[in-house]
Amino acid sequence: MPLAGKGMLLTSMNIDAADEADFNRWYDREHLEERVAIEGFLEARRYVAHAANPKYLSLYSTATLDVLDSPAYRARLANPTDWSRQTMARFKDMLRVVARITISNGTGRGAALGLVRLRPTAGNAGAWRDALQEKLAPQDRDGIISMHLLESEPELSGATAGIPAVRNEGARDWFVLIDGTHVNAVSAVIAERFTGPAAAPFPLPISVGTYCLMWDLAKSDIARG
Repeated sequence: MPLAGKGMLLTSMNIDAADEADFNRWYDREHLEERVAIEGFLEARRYVAHAANPKYLSLYSTATLDVLDSPAYRARLANPTDWSRQTMARFKDMLRVVARITISNGTGRGAALGLVRLRPTAGNAGAWRDALQEKLAPQDRDGIISMHLLESEPELSGATAGIPAVRNEGARDWFVLIDGTHVNAVSAVIAERFTGPAAAPFPLPISVGTYCLMWDLAKSDIARG
């Protein structure tokens, strides 16, 4: 399974241009390492939009879903650094989703990422999950490395103290991740499998977007450092 662990925290946000340099400095010099250092966190990846909104996206992999409700993680949320508190207060259009990784096919991660947001209901979740087992198959598609499904956990998703996310926004949505070597390959799969005639049985997604990898950080990187 190419994604590490069984749990994932997905966050995305916009930031005013005047605050962007400090926002990126905070992520790159403090926040990612602080999060990956928490017990049970395995790695983190940062992305910037190629054609997507919000502009910035981060993915944090955890050994289990329970890590994202653990005392260690909750303690960090409750005691942010001053830099974190100031930066998080400037987030705009914030989405914070805690999710289970229920499908993960392929090998490795790509420099480009497709993000497809779906909104199932209790009545169609099983059928959608079965259909996605087939849709999320990289097969021999040039430029596609791996494909994954994140299923949100409503009780854990949404705002936390100091993070101005909308509590229920995305709390029951599913997120498809498509890892590829370049944006064109990822965009082609989104168009073919999720927004074109072959998208059935799914309605049009809530949103789709493509992102470029900025950098990633694994627990072993911190240990070496």
